[in-house]
Amino acid sequence: MPGSPRPPYESYVDALLAVLARPDHPPARPVIVAADRTVGARALHAGIHRAARLLAARGVTRGSTVALLTGNHPEALVARYGANLLGARVVHLSPGSPAAARARILESTGAVLLLVDPATRDLPTGTPEPLRLVLDPGLFTDGEPDRHPVTPPAAVRPEDDWCLRFTGGTTGPPKLVRLSHGPYRRMLAGHAAHFPSGASVRFLACTALAHVAGIAADATLLAGGSVVVQEGFDPAGVLAAVERYGVTDLWLLPPLLHELLDHPDLATTDVSALRRLFYGGTPASAARLRRAAEVFGPVLHGSYGQTETGPISEVLPHEHTVTGPGGRVTAGRPLPGVDVEIRDPSGMALPPGSTGEVHVRTPTAMAGYWGRPEPAGAAAVPDGWTATGDLGLLDARGYLHLVDRLKETVIVVGAHLHPAEVEEVLHAHPAVARCAAFGISAADGDEELHVAVVTAAGRAPDAARELGAFVTARLGAAYEPAAIHVMDRLPLTEAGKPDKVLLRSRYGGGADPA
Repeated sequence: MPGSPRPPYESYVDALLAVLARPDHPPARPVIVAADRTVGARALHAGIHRAARLLAARGVTRGSTVALLTGNHPEALVARYGANLLGARVVHLSPGSPAAARARILESTGAVLLLVDPATRDLPTGTPEPLRLVLDPGLFTDGEPDRHPVTPPAAVRPEDDWCLRFTGGTTGPPKLVRLSHGPYRRMLAGHAAHFPSGASVRFLACTALAHVAGIAADATLLAGGSVVVQEGFDPAGVLAAVERYGVTDLWLLPPLLHELLDHPDLATTDVSALRRLFYGGTPASAARLRRAAEVFGPVLHGSYGQTETGPISEVLPHEHTVTGPGGRVTAGRPLPGVDVEIRDPSGMALPPGSTGEVHVRTPTAMAGYWGRPEPAGAAAVPDGWTATGDLGLLDARGYLHLVDRLKETVIVVGAHLHPAEVEEVLHAHPAVARCAAFGISAADGDEELHVAVVTAAGRAPDAARELGAFVTARLGAAYEPAAIHVMDRLPLTEAGKPDKVLLRSRYGGGADPA
């Protein structure tokens, strides 16, 4: 009826609280496991309400922005759940960014509260103490259960933002993407298909909770499982945790998966409990994926998506033999409810087998970019379609194959070169552990193809001669790198992707970005 109130909307936090309070789940069952303590289901349930009450007392309400400058700690998860229960949005600040840059984000997002770890020293400049809350261990989860759960004064609506999330920033400055509750619930429902209900699911969060690890943690808890949180990626620590806790689920970007495969502890680590190893975010080497399948078994799940769109496609364990241009493993088939088209520069849809820009229409698309006028934000998703900036093709069986990022294409003497093809070739060389190909502008204004390489243990090839010849023998003379830079470790962005902005700055003659 016109004028009748809308039924209450159940946010993902409401659903999580219901799971934690289920009578068939023991109240003391571990749900978050850290190096120094374990949080049980009842403690987490009470902690979320306690966090919401504490944040509300600090002025947080529906539509507020709460900033988090935290690592992978239980309090970081609980604080986010408390803020979202109130209808506030969260934005994660990068621990590696300068204090002045963090201050600009606080100002531009209108954050009413900054939540920080006790060890944080380099606080954003100009942040007054009343706007800070230190997340001491047990701040929300220690003490007796609350007898009076929080009832938010204004119910969360599906169109409300739950998060402002930075894009990956691989090829340029990251943007803040507005993500809403409704699409996020749908995203978690999709992830739930991979997580069988029950406490047997144990997910290891060893990458930043501000990114995909946080989504996987939410899906795990909603499935009634437990999350093991680890501060930062360390291959030895990851392997030890997989064995110690019987980890069943793990998310890694391909560069981190490569480090895991190269670590000497892998040979003596029991990884038999691992059932799902998810990877995505950057191109994955077919040779390395074959090696991962040999070591871990048929547990690999590839995923392709973007911050702006959410998940687009997936590769199931048995589909890793499907390859496309250059022998790269497919990006999989589009997920249910996702439409994919390959279009030419004029926007015309291309037939199967043709290469063009990947356009997608997903049920989990962003609400827009933060700080842009609504029409500009809406224009990023015209008619529900998003131009991904990726080059790819759909084959006759409906598999999506990615060629490269449009912005990463390097034009050398008129030839359009794709760095991803170079990376695929070099990852098959026994002397190469990890690599990243990128373009720079030479002094005369022309573009050059450069490659940063981390060599395998005990291997020291003549980078300029041996690896360059290896590339040209397989891709042709046009792909001969102008320079190959040997590094101890590839620089990564906060999201864990190779930082090609920094590499271009470093080897293109400019100073490293701050």
